[in-house]
Amino acid sequence: MRPEILIVDDEEDIRFALNKMLDAEGFSVTTAESYETAVKALTDVRFEVALVDILLGKKTGIDLLSYMRKRDMGCEVILITGAPSIDTAAEAVRLGAYDYIRKPIRKETLLRLLNKAIKYKDVKDENLKYQQNIEAIFRSVKDAIITVDRDMKVIEYNSAAETICGFKGKKKITDMMGKCSAKCLTAINLTLSDMQSVEVERIECKQHERPLQVASVSTSPLIDKNDNFTGAIIVIKDETRIADLEQSLKERQMFHNIVGRNERMQEIYSMINTLADVDSTVLIRGESGTGKELVADALHYKGIRGAKPMIKVSCAALSENLLESELFGHKKGSFTGAVSDKPGKFELANKSTIFLDEIGDISSNVQVKLLRVLENREVEMVGGLSPITVDVRVIAATNKDLDHMVKTGQFREDLYFRLNVIELLIPPLRDRIDDIPLLLEYFLGKLNKKLGKNIKSVSRDVMKMFMTYYWPGNARELKHIIESAAVLTQSNIISMDDLPAKFLSSQCEPGIRHEDTDERLAMIQALNQAGWKKAKAARLLGISRTTLYQKIEKHNIKRQ
Repeated sequence: MRPEILIVDDEEDIRFALNKMLDAEGFSVTTAESYETAVKALTDVRFEVALVDILLGKKTGIDLLSYMRKRDMGCEVILITGAPSIDTAAEAVRLGAYDYIRKPIRKETLLRLLNKAIKYKDVKDENLKYQQNIEAIFRSVKDAIITVDRDMKVIEYNSAAETICGFKGKKKITDMMGKCSAKCLTAINLTLSDMQSVEVERIECKQHERPLQVASVSTSPLIDKNDNFTGAIIVIKDETRIADLEQSLKERQMFHNIVGRNERMQEIYSMINTLADVDSTVLIRGESGTGKELVADALHYKGIRGAKPMIKVSCAALSENLLESELFGHKKGSFTGAVSDKPGKFELANKSTIFLDEIGDISSNVQVKLLRVLENREVEMVGGLSPITVDVRVIAATNKDLDHMVKTGQFREDLYFRLNVIELLIPPLRDRIDDIPLLLEYFLGKLNKKLGKNIKSVSRDVMKMFMTYYWPGNARELKHIIESAAVLTQSNIISMDDLPAKFLSSQCEPGIRHEDTDERLAMIQALNQAGWKKAKAARLLGISRTTLYQKIEKHNIKRQ
């Protein structure tokens, strides 16, 4: 297509000469002798370039340039002048003129300038099209998107931010925080201070106009084209409908990597929801392999402190001296090998959570120091002179009977009460045997990806064995057995031949009455299914309520 050129000049000879010259060079030319006729031509045709004389009678070429820019006509303007002044040139550039050309007009100069202006317009149009596409995507995304600079001043936000966050014309991101819980602020601050990408799942917004709203927040560093860190981009996804749906179903099969739909697990999920944003110390109790660390992860990452990583310490893995240094830190020269200052885990967990696993294994000396931290929220480094104030939430876990340890003097009673503000008891796998099929499905899904296999399930015989086994190692034992079988099997169904020999031999160990184990597990499964309503459980088992009570007493079955 021939480029459209508009020539605006009140001298007919110049219009004629330019028209003839440009037409011969392959341009489509329209001429206008005044401001008014030029305005009419601009309404009818979309021009690439306009050649405009500075003097147009009562109006000027500057007036026409101003008119075109106000209406964003997308046409490049080259001004024609007899004797350009500095003021005229400056005003032309300020209003967006591409360039100007002197009279008399040389053909080579004009053609070179026109072709440069057309190429410039093509690039500008392409950039505008790209920008419009980005803006259209930005507007159409259903998640709230907000970009801020390093001082938290808002750069841009989409219409979804107005709906989800009630965000309208705010100068700083903190301006909106007075009308909501401000739980996303921790994530934003962390991204702006440390350039970390942060994700916080399902926080309660308590937004003034949407008080029941639940949202997930992700923040990422904003990097410009020169790789400079300039701020943060915040994406807020409204998950209220999904959360409401889960709540209405009342039976979540998975919660923050914890798998289980058993009634006891549903109660734990509800407790995690309740405790996530509470800073009270939580003691998680349960046998080895029940998933205490997963519960700790859920408590931390579901809450506002989840914007920062949780600090984990295995108390059983370290000697007394090493554990003390690990927890509280040490000063240079405080003991042999302390070649420099080292912050402790409590200090590293400031504004976050520390998870003390196997808390029942700490020595009496460490118990005293830990009690002081819990009471005063201050840490004293080994070899240090002044305490360090910390803001840390403490979650502890143990598979030991701390009540018995307190009675026998192995564990301090005052520390026990400080730790056991809120207790979560994780049931062993044998008490939620109905979760085994769900756990199998979950483990096999992960193993198929890891091993590149397509194992669909286990055989009926394997499932029966799993459902009647006592599971002393709990879910961890089930996971390891399934992984071993998945590696060995050549089929898409795990059979008895694929199971580890040690596991198969344990089924026949002397002293274990499997008929009693089968009966006990069947009763536990029925009681769980019936919500521990005895009459309903008896009907499910096909026995009388009296017989049910006798068997509960015989097998020492208790609701935990």
